[in-house]
Amino acid sequence: MNSWIRNFKLPKKEEINSVFAAFSKKERVIFIVLLLTLLISTVSILQSINKSLMVQVPFHGGSISEGIIGQARFINPLLANSPADQDLVSLIYSGLMRKNSDGTVTPDLAEKYEMSKNGLIYTFTLKNKIYFHDGQPVTVDDVIFTINETKDSIIKSPRKVDWDGVSVIKIDDTTIQFTLKQPYSSFLENATLGIMPAALWNNVPIELNNANTNPVGSGPYMIKNIIKESSGVINYYELAAFDKFALGEPYIQTMNLYFYSNENDLIQALEKRTVNQISSITPLNADILKERNYKIESSVLPRVFGLFFNQNQNRLFTDKVVTGAIDQAIDKDKIIREMLFGYGVEIDGPIPPNIIAYQKLAGENKTPHEEILKNVENTLAKNGWTKGTDGFLQKTTTDKNKKKTTTTLQFSISTGNAPELTKTAELIKQDLSAVGVKVDIKTFELGNLNQSVIRPRQYDTLLFGQIINRESDLFAFWHSSQRKDPGFNVAIYTNPRVDKILEEAFTTINEQERIKKYAQFESEIKKDMPAIFLYSPNFVYVILDELKGFSISHIISPADRFSNIYSWYTKTQDVWKIFDK
Repeated sequence: MNSWIRNFKLPKKEEINSVFAAFSKKERVIFIVLLLTLLISTVSILQSINKSLMVQVPFHGGSISEGIIGQARFINPLLANSPADQDLVSLIYSGLMRKNSDGTVTPDLAEKYEMSKNGLIYTFTLKNKIYFHDGQPVTVDDVIFTINETKDSIIKSPRKVDWDGVSVIKIDDTTIQFTLKQPYSSFLENATLGIMPAALWNNVPIELNNANTNPVGSGPYMIKNIIKESSGVINYYELAAFDKFALGEPYIQTMNLYFYSNENDLIQALEKRTVNQISSITPLNADILKERNYKIESSVLPRVFGLFFNQNQNRLFTDKVVTGAIDQAIDKDKIIREMLFGYGVEIDGPIPPNIIAYQKLAGENKTPHEEILKNVENTLAKNGWTKGTDGFLQKTTTDKNKKKTTTTLQFSISTGNAPELTKTAELIKQDLSAVGVKVDIKTFELGNLNQSVIRPRQYDTLLFGQIINRESDLFAFWHSSQRKDPGFNVAIYTNPRVDKILEEAFTTINEQERIKKYAQFESEIKKDMPAIFLYSPNFVYVILDELKGFSISHIISPADRFSNIYSWYTKTQDVWKIFDK
């Protein structure tokens, strides 16, 4: 074999030409066709092999123009309170930790953190080479400055409550330590607070600082240009990807945020293609845009809308037969369909979906509503409620002096004048009227509702929405200490066992133990029935068709949609798998 290989020689060009010249015309055509087929097949096979070794990956480039309702006034983590402020803060600033789209938190400016066994001490180590947008390094001193300013009672930051009772000290140039008075599970989420450059804010009162509208942070995007109208009002911000962002340069290179005064103007801007993404629109408009083939993404918000009873104002609600009948008679699914156009879910307890793992949505294996109404009528009849001449239920009782009193099954619903609330109230009234319950609806302008109705607790029932950003917020809505103004316990609910559960849950670090306590809390609430829980609405987002890497699976506030914006992309490229990071 070896000698054959040594003696083997490729044919010379003259020999090939001689053989080819000996072919007939037909043989030449056949030879050329076969040769071309071989070449094409070889190229095709090589392309298939190459394709099998390739993978599509995100590529830097592209832009997004998003419309926002309202104007930004305080683009700083301490004072941001409006949706426009909060949106920009989430894009421009970064904290020691950052929220993930699945609701967890991950180190951002921090390289790592350590928690003491008793949950009272957290020690953070900063990453190396972390910078603000102006090129200045982010330091431990900037972190301490931000926390101390947040705690300053003169500033009145909405985030102050997160840091009261927390002391902070500098260990060295990269290490900072926080000490809590008592452990609580939301501390790491509090550490997502955006860090402000002390040098920029130190010498000017925060409320008056020019950096409120021309901010400098260390987040995924930085201010590139501010476009103003002739009146000086900001029309939109042009943001550019920050290549030194601690979690990696964002793929989308430009982000434009336009401001509009109302939802109609916002939708017009979308239709005119001034913007290509909008959010926080009503379910009705979301349904219309979906019909026009816009891409709609939605996710359940941790909002609890319900009918909260005031037993002090109307003693009917002390009767669990009555409250149970009201609960069963309300067609929650109809509210979801006709008021939310499907952008929401039914709930049957005080804990909204996606806050705690054990939570289950209502609506599984449901009995037809017509059958439920018959059961409600039978239950009320067995308990002495009969229809009067006006068609509404009445009950006659006799006291110890043999004096008869006739009570009509009626109450009023107080709520805001927002279309969604008034529509919900009307649907509830229709359902309850069908079983003989008389309902009056009282609507108020939001400010008047708060001052004249909620604060003095002047209502039979309150159709109201609770915003629950974290588990610990349940304390504010259900602990007995919060029954009176300025507390938020609008059901004026008292249960010593619930108080104890909420107090213990607040300081329980272990997640599974904490979940058990909140399960106990919810069980107690369902037994006492101080409210009827109706629905949690969806956050609705109109996005680019080509947008990838986007996720809002666990959104707490609208600004959370930008949690993983550095992973969004619209451009891709093909690379060999071995080069894919």
